[in-house]
Amino acid sequence: MKLSAPTQLLWVLAVILGILGIVGHLTPVNYLTEYKFILVMIGFLLLVIGTLFKRA
Repeated sequence: MKLSAPTQLLWVLAVILGILGIVGHLTPVNYLTEYKFILVMIGFLLLVIGTLFKRA
């Protein structure tokens, strides 16, 4: 299985979701605090998907 680098857009989106999850963990923000774990997991899953699948 060959791995490839994720696209820049996918990487930026994953980082933004991860940062929002961390902010939700550190500060009490309405929706971020409630979905902090889900935001971080979606960010990591996007990075995994972007690494496993090759661009068209």
